[in-house]
Parts: sequence; C-alpha cells; structure tokens
Amino acid sequence: MRESSIKRTTNETDIALAIGIDGEGKANIDTGVPFLNHMLDLFTKHGQFNLDVKADGDTEIDDHHTTEDIGICLGQTFKEALGDKKGIKRYGNAFVPMDDALAQVVVDLSNRPHFEFKGDIPASRVGTFDTELVYEFLWKFALESRMNVHVIVHYGKNTHHIIEAVFKALARALDEATTIDPRVKGVPSTKGML
Repeated sequence: MRESSIKRTTNETDIALAIGIDGEGKANIDTGVPFLNHMLDLFTKHGQFNLDVKADGDTEIDDHHTTEDIGICLGQTFKEALGDKKGIKRYGNAFVPMDDALAQVVVDLSNRPHFEFKGDIPASRVGTFDTELVYEFLWKFALESRMNVHVIVHYGKNTHHIIEAVFKALARALDEATTIDPRVKGVPSTKGML
C-alpha cells in the first residue's frame, strides 16, 4: 500500500491528514469547511483513494487558511505516498461532465510543479465557500506534490457543478497517473528519475 500521513500545526490551522493511494474510496473528512468536505469526499471516491482529514482552523475569519493548508498537506502526503514512482503510468487525463459543466484535468507526476487553470467560475461563492479558494487549494496541491496540474473548464453555468466536475476530474486523472503499469520498467522517464 502506498500511504502517507502528516500532522501540521500553525497559528492558523491544526491538520491531521492521511492518504492511501491504493484505496477503496473511503473518506473520513472533517475540515470545518462544509463545501470542502464535499469536494474531498467525492475526490476520494472518484480517485479510489482512502483519505482521512481532521482540520481545525480559524474559519471564524474565513475559510482561506484551512483550505490552503489542507491543499499543502494533501500535496505533501501524496508525493510521499508515491515513493520512487517506479512502474507508474505518470500521466493522467480525465474529462468529467456534471450536468451543464464539462471539466478536464491533465496531470504529469513529473517532480516539476506547475499549475494552470483555464476557464471561468461564474459565482464568487457557493454557500459560504469563497470560490477563489478552489484555485488556492489546487495550486498548493500541485506545488507540494511537485506535479503538473492543468485544469480546463470547457463550459458551465452552475458554479457548484463546475467545481465538482474539476475535483472529480482531478481524482480520475490522478488515479490513471498513479496506476502501476507492468510494462513500465523503473520510472517512466528517459532521465532515469522523476
């Protein structure tokens, strides 16, 4: 099992997070940010990961610190759980429709962090959640996991549907990229390392 866990405490957040890449889609999520709970729950299910998150943050201010710091923790544990990356497919690509919305996420587990987000999120809030935090979460995840993450929102009108499609597509792209391919000998790079 490719697994990792982290405990991270700052003056703004206190987070315990554990991930199993070769999981069964089991989630135990309590972030203090209801919309983020929902996104991480479906991320876990669609990626076939196991994910435990317990976070206490300064949500009385807003959800920024908690959302960003969970992205950091998820990225760090994901990188650690992948280990030496021997035998993985490395690349993943997923399109996910969600009613009116269509999102695509393409990843490269390259050990070179890069993040691109193309497309619009129409509303500034979903419930009490500030939708600009989607970018913050994904960028910190890409940075800390040291992977390329390219998000393309092809179209959509409903903000909830768009964000949900993005998280599901991210999960499915990561599931593909982390899959062990028996044809791959060592790491999938002509450099001999990732």
